[in-house]
Amino acid sequence: MGLMMGSRPPHKAGIGGSVGVPTRWVSFLCIASFCLGVLVINRLWTSPDSFHMHNDVISVGNHLSRDIHPLLPCEKKGAFQAGDILSQVSQTHDVIMTLDKTISSLEMQLAGARAAKAENEEKSGNEQSSDRPKVFFVMGITTAFSSRKRRDSIRENWMPQGEDLKKLEKEKGIIIRFVIGHSASPGGILDRAIDAEDAQHKDFLRLNHVEGYHELSSKTQIYFSSAAAKWDADFYIKVDDDVHVNLGMVGSLLARHRSKPRVYIGCMKSGPVLAQKGVKYHEPEYWKFGEEGNKYFRHATGQIYAISKDLATYISVNR
Repeated sequence: MGLMMGSRPPHKAGIGGSVGVPTRWVSFLCIASFCLGVLVINRLWTSPDSFHMHNDVISVGNHLSRDIHPLLPCEKKGAFQAGDILSQVSQTHDVIMTLDKTISSLEMQLAGARAAKAENEEKSGNEQSSDRPKVFFVMGITTAFSSRKRRDSIRENWMPQGEDLKKLEKEKGIIIRFVIGHSASPGGILDRAIDAEDAQHKDFLRLNHVEGYHELSSKTQIYFSSAAAKWDADFYIKVDDDVHVNLGMVGSLLARHRSKPRVYIGCMKSGPVLAQKGVKYHEPEYWKFGEEGNKYFRHATGQIYAISKDLATYISVNR
């Protein structure tokens, strides 16, 4: 029979006699497959992008790190740079030491020029003044009003007296004097006692200075200034009145340094800090030096020392 126009052909039986899938389900399955494919593709594309982006960030960070902290060869070049630094430090130290010596020399020359100028002015003001006698050294023995027994002990043991003292000055150029100022009340009993002792022994150098325990530094400065103004000596020595001196040894020692400028010869000492109360030379402020039993830092002792003429002149001008 022929087919009528517009009519749908009859369904054919499938293999095994199964019936075909309806069109509605086919459309639904196609849409579901499309959506599932889109989800899978988005998942696969997102992970590689993140991975590549992370790698790009790391790469950029590495480049920045290299720019900020450039790599340096640390073997031979590093050792060479360290050697250069040490060499520059050594050269700088040498330059500083040279400048320090130059400044010190200029200061001493300036002090000498001032002293010479002051001396010339003094001489021009007094035409009858005689030149200072040239001597080897002047030894000033600092003493106090209450130290008569110490002075007598020195006179009996090592300090010449009378004509022997004058002979030592003329033949050896050695001047020895007890150094003392005056009391707070000039002309009092203490000053008169020193005047009587000086009239007997003629071995004092009187200073324009008020005696006092807390004025010892000032007394020493005035002594050097007064001695430098009175005698033109190669050396000026300061000695305490409880020190006994071997004049022969002192003379031999100073003679070896006679040609050297700006000389200081003295004793360096260090000892325990005495923290125990009641003992001699107790240090009330011992705690400043650390714990009990510590030692003083090494320093110049003031019991006996000698300075050259240049240093005495410097003290005289700048005190």
